[in-house]
Amino acid sequence: MKITKLALSLVLAISMFSCSSDDDSGEDLSGQKGPLVVKFDNGVGDQDFIFGNTYNKSNGESYQLETVKYIISNIRVTDNQGNTFMYPAENNVFIIDEANANAAGEIWITLDNVTAADYTSITFGVGIDQDRYSLGAEGQGDFLEEAQTAGMLWSWATGFRFVRLDGTYSSNTATDEALNIHMGSVGTSLDNYREVTLSFPNTVKVRPNLEPQIHIEADLSKIFDGSTS
Repeated sequence: MKITKLALSLVLAISMFSCSSDDDSGEDLSGQKGPLVVKFDNGVGDQDFIFGNTYNKSNGESYQLETVKYIISNIRVTDNQGNTFMYPAENNVFIIDEANANAAGEIWITLDNVTAADYTSITFGVGIDQDRYSLGAEGQGDFLEEAQTAGMLWSWATGFRFVRLDGTYSSNTATDEALNIHMGSVGTSLDNYREVTLSFPNTVKVRPNLEPQIHIEADLSKIFDGSTS
């Protein structure tokens, strides 16, 4: 199975839904903070993703996946006044692992102590940016060990796996052949880190007494069939 130009595939596959509270215009939010939940939901086209299920490509090949993981980092949200809240850098990197999904197929990230505001968009990166990588192994904090344990690090010199899909594929000439798609940056010589910004269909209101949720859907089929130009 030939897979090329994967750098943007996952980013281009993402759509977004959110929920918000009732209108609270005019309230004083000075010094207030609240939680914000970001939910990642993997699918394949219009189907839910399920381990062991067979999914078809447009060229007649098929595949099954037993590992679906990717790194999300640098999450920040922008409010209706143009102000941006960046989650603290030391904690702003996450491994989205389908094996940890709940019964609804969602992987939740809870961001605590987000500045209370009416947010209109979210920005995040897929992978590890060069600024974080340049901090060295010690500068990665607990995430280095987490990435090693999760199999999301080739080696420190080589770099992180940003996206990892493992499983099998079948075609007219092969059956259940090994499939391994590992995409990432290679040290400082190849930078595949990409960011995406998604506008909310409704205002997301962060308040001390609310827990708004943002639902992001990732279409894994775009990695196999999507445009990469």
